[in-house]
Amino acid sequence: LCDPNTVFLYMQLFHWAQKNAEHIVPLYCFDPRHYMGTHNYNLPKTGPFRLRFLLESIRDLRNTLLSKGSNLVVRRGKPEHVVAELIKQLGSVSTVAFHKEVTSEELNVEKKLKDVCDQMKVKVHTCWGSTLYHIDDLPFHHISGLPDVYTQFRKEVETQSRVRPVFPTPEQLKPLPPGLEEGTIPTADDLQQTEPVTDPRSAFPCSGGESQALARLKHYFWDTDAVANYKETRNGLIGVDYSTKFASWLALGCISPRYIYQQIKQYEKQRTANQSTYWVIFELLWRDYFRFVSVKYGNRIFQVKGLQDKSVPWKNDMKLFNAWKEGRTGVPFVDANMRELAMTGFMSNRGRQNVASFLTKDLGLDWRMGAEWFEYLLTDYDVCSNYGNWLYSAGVGNDPRENRKFNMIKQGLDYDYNGDYIRLWVPELQKIRGADVHTPWTLSTAALSHAEVSLGENYPTPIVIAPEWKKGSGYYSCVGKKGPSHTPKQHRDRGIDFYFSRSKNL
Repeated sequence: LCDPNTVFLYMQLFHWAQKNAEHIVPLYCFDPRHYMGTHNYNLPKTGPFRLRFLLESIRDLRNTLLSKGSNLVVRRGKPEHVVAELIKQLGSVSTVAFHKEVTSEELNVEKKLKDVCDQMKVKVHTCWGSTLYHIDDLPFHHISGLPDVYTQFRKEVETQSRVRPVFPTPEQLKPLPPGLEEGTIPTADDLQQTEPVTDPRSAFPCSGGESQALARLKHYFWDTDAVANYKETRNGLIGVDYSTKFASWLALGCISPRYIYQQIKQYEKQRTANQSTYWVIFELLWRDYFRFVSVKYGNRIFQVKGLQDKSVPWKNDMKLFNAWKEGRTGVPFVDANMRELAMTGFMSNRGRQNVASFLTKDLGLDWRMGAEWFEYLLTDYDVCSNYGNWLYSAGVGNDPRENRKFNMIKQGLDYDYNGDYIRLWVPELQKIRGADVHTPWTLSTAALSHAEVSLGENYPTPIVIAPEWKKGSGYYSCVGKKGPSHTPKQHRDRGIDFYFSRSKNL
């Protein structure tokens, strides 16, 4: 039996199983706990976009396994119950194998699986997966020595650790035991979910599964050379190719970070090596870091005081929260991003940083409200990265700078100068031309009337106006001037500033 927790059965488990078993049962369980409410605010836990992507990934995995002489066994139920039933049914199970997880809900399932196997005299084999650097290869004597600042972590692993090679994919796999039913892959309706509508504006119109992940990598690296410009384009907002878009496949294990790393190194040898190709690895390291932080701090990543044990008088104002999640705050750059998320299950990295800052720093709402909303909607939801980033944005996580706060108007002008992204997702403002669309509340009555905008009626008045947004603050100097619709060259490295600059003026 293999891996009831993740979709893609990593080659490491398969190689072990191929050597140690006569029959292999790749297993996926639809755990009912994944479709309940979130811990603090009882928001739906798995939303329609992530579920669709998951179902596509499972169908793709079954097809891949069938092509290699195996199959994917699918069951609905708690893994500890499903595995117990299969052990009874098969009668000769020697080992249950799965990848180690790091956060409490998954660890609880692992404990229950181990208890079941112990009771039934079945061995358990676990292995580490999902990160670029193996946890055993970190240059720290113990996980407690993991640095609390990303840059220090990055420098130490880059100079003192190595990325292990990928395992080759077996041509053929050991078969299922005879007579074992494969099980039906459920529909969204079976899981009390509605099938989401595909929005033609989506920056992530992609399907789940290893096949699609490999096709995306081939397109982004080898067919278009888009990866060679990643550092310049990664803060984009519109279109599919401004960033790698690997996150959703990584989150489900449809592609491994080590495979991406191997392909980057191959690309650097055969095509070009530059800051852009390095920056893909840089981002994979962030993903590693948040996972290792989760190992170090355990449940503190979910607690309101965060890693710093910092008391902040967060609000729980549902009216403000609803305005934020529905994209009707009256701040167009925030609203555009939140509507994109609600309509597609995707939001750019730049957008995520801004809407998180707005929720925590401008509205003063409990950061866990935002984290749980992202958990519900994001196709690429990954528990460690999601909570790690929200802790970071809220100022209670791994951030060496105190009180980081993004200026929504400045950020909007930096990355959507002409307002094309806003007009794409906030059609009520389509007739406001140029950069004026970032601040409709500053326009004259005549200008608003001409654009057919009535604040408080067909578009909200802002639920908050931060002091740094006001005229005279230096952030309106370019409003009204004609500028490019793409990211201006002088702002292309703002993502680097986010990590390294000492400036608070974001």
